[in-house]
Amino acid sequence: MDILHLVDRLEELFNESRPIWFTHNVVVDEDRMLDIIDQMRVSIPDEIKKAQQLLAQRDRILAQAQEEASRTVALAREKGDKLVDKDPIAQAAQARADQIIAQARLECEQTKRDADQYVLHTLTDLQAETEKILSQVKNGVMALQAENQKVAEPKA
Repeated sequence: MDILHLVDRLEELFNESRPIWFTHNVVVDEDRMLDIIDQMRVSIPDEIKKAQQLLAQRDRILAQAQEEASRTVALAREKGDKLVDKDPIAQAAQARADQIIAQARLECEQTKRDADQYVLHTLTDLQAETEKILSQVKNGVMALQAENQKVAEPKA
């Protein structure tokens, strides 16, 4: 289950809760809240797995880009070696090979930057959502503890 959906359900539960007059506290259905929290515990590792899959995908993309760059360099060298016998043509081939190598390196670096940026953005979003959820859970726990403490205190 999507973690954001669970956060929405937790917020919905909070909004449906009965307020306690003259306080900022509400009475929450404990079973429903604990059920949502349990689902979050299950869902968060899934989100982490997704992030790890993104990292693995980035590594595959980088490896493919490096392999393609190596093939391009090898092809350029091979073509350059074939044309070495003819001096003006050899010079032009070497210049073209250098251009291809430079272009391949630029493309490889750009692909790496793009992949890193994508993973960073995704992980940053995941971190923010996780922190938001954790904060909401902590606030819910503190509110329930405060309510339980008030109920447990003898009335004067």
